[in-house]
Amino acid sequence: MANKFDRRKVLYLVMSVVVACAIWFYVDETNTSYPTQEFRDVPIEYLNEDTVLADRGYMLVEDGTDTTIDITLEGPRRLLAQVSRSNIRVTADLSNVTAPGVQTVRYTVTFPGTMLNGRRFTLSSDNVKEASLTAATVNIQELNRKEIPIKCEIVGNVADGYTAGELQMSQTTMEIRGQAEAIDPVAYAKVVLNLDDAESTVTQELPIQYYDADDQLLESTGIRSTDGDTIQVTLPVTVVKELRLTLDLIQSPGASRNNVDCQIVPETITVSGDAALLNDMESIVLDEFDLLTLNGTGTYIYPITVPEGCENLSGVTRATVTLSFRDMVREERTTTNFIFRNLPEGKRCSILTEELTVSIFGTSPDVAAVTGEDIQVVADLSDFGSANGSYTVPAEIQVQTGGDIGVAGTYQVRVVISELEDEGPPAEAPSEETDQGTPVE
Repeated sequence: MANKFDRRKVLYLVMSVVVACAIWFYVDETNTSYPTQEFRDVPIEYLNEDTVLADRGYMLVEDGTDTTIDITLEGPRRLLAQVSRSNIRVTADLSNVTAPGVQTVRYTVTFPGTMLNGRRFTLSSDNVKEASLTAATVNIQELNRKEIPIKCEIVGNVADGYTAGELQMSQTTMEIRGQAEAIDPVAYAKVVLNLDDAESTVTQELPIQYYDADDQLLESTGIRSTDGDTIQVTLPVTVVKELRLTLDLIQSPGASRNNVDCQIVPETITVSGDAALLNDMESIVLDEFDLLTLNGTGTYIYPITVPEGCENLSGVTRATVTLSFRDMVREERTTTNFIFRNLPEGKRCSILTEELTVSIFGTSPDVAAVTGEDIQVVADLSDFGSANGSYTVPAEIQVQTGGDIGVAGTYQVRVVISELEDEGPPAEAPSEETDQGTPVE
């Protein structure tokens, strides 16, 4: 019974809160006597000042122009709670101003809204109980234009070992607008670039300041720029660096790069370029070279290509490369070791070739250590799944020693493929240990 009574108390409490909220909401919505709230110094935003008004040759002068307004609002508490000085927007449109002088323009007040049950509620001009201005007073004057140069002052230096390149500016002139007394003294605009021991290219967006003919800084009040208040400045920072010339040697069995003498003339060149690019670069790769194509000694000419944006200070545009093996011999070995692999299911194979002479190459000790017994010829039957009869098939040469041995040329063997149920002893299955097959006797 106690638990049931407690649940009823909770239910009654919730219902009481809901009813109270509904009554408060009803009273807040239907009450004709609303609370008020004052908002002081709300900024006035003037529209079409830099477009329509400027195109007519006029400008808005702050002196004599209303910039803020005090507003007292009256309305439901829940809507007033959504309003602050920062989200009240007061705008005045200058597109209808067609003459200079002090005059008044209408303003519009808009407020933030709130959503309730899918409907949007907001205050309106009807909720403005009092305002310090009935209209905004504006001071419109003739707009004067003047084109001035832009200078850049560089403060500091690049780091030791680095060189500053040619300064680049997004623009070198600009147009300013304003009353004659404000813009006539302006001789040029200036930005200041601080290098601070730069080790890479510097790019910055810098604020503009105005100076007179005596290089005195001027107040920017009353001076307007059609190009913005900042410009982008870039100062390339370059470095001079010696880079080694190299050749990318592609090695293969029997033709190791460790067994090659490579002489490049010149060995290095001196380049200058963007420090960000060259700081991590130590060499220039001329090209790739496959050592299998080298027969003894060879001399080759390669163009020297420096990274894009860099300058070859050495002036040498071609490099001479001489390659030679330190120790390279080529000999032949004859083998009688034949196996096959990838025998099709239900087939038998007999290898007719009894011996094969193979050309091998490598260093003298490695080649001398190879005998015919160390060479195995593997016939690959993967492309003869439905074949019967005598065929010449490609063969792979395997040198079963620990030395670095290469095989020159391509090789084939003669085989006979037949059905397994045909007369004659069946061929043994490939060895599971080597996965290469078993020699056929």
